Amino acid sequence: MTRSSLFLAAFSGLLAFMAAAASSAQADVTIYRGGSRWAVIEDDGDVYINGSRVGQIESDGDVYVSGSRVGLVEDDGDIYRSGSRVGQVESDGDVYMSGSRIGQIESDGDIYLNGSRWGQAQSCCGSYTQLRQVAAVLVFFDSGYAR
Repeated sequence: MTRSSLFLAAFSGLLAFMAAAASSAQADVTIYRGGSRWAVIEDDGDVYINGSRVGQIESDGDVYVSGSRVGLVEDDGDIYRSGSRVGQVESDGDVYMSGSRIGQIESDGDIYLNGSRWGQAQSCCGSYTQLRQVAAVLVFFDSGYAR
């Protein structure tokens, strides 16, 4: 092989690695309510409401508010508060609380409550993980969504 073909092979490999890393990186999700930025879920799970850090959603689904564990959103979408199942977010975005469908988080990030548009989650919801994180913020961070 010539030097130029070795360089091209190495460069192509580097580009492929960088593309794979970029596609697996998760972006921050910003939630708008009433047209204003309300919440941000950072890619590490930190949750900010109106600019202040108020909690975290861990990769295993545990939800912490002000340092205390308040609930869990399981891999299958079941939502638990203080150990009791209180709802579910399905893979299609339907949100159920106490057995009744209350809304939906659409794949483009539009958030509906009782049939009306409630808000928008930007940089969301291409994965079920992001969908569960948005549902966790809506349920556990006093949004008024799940009352």
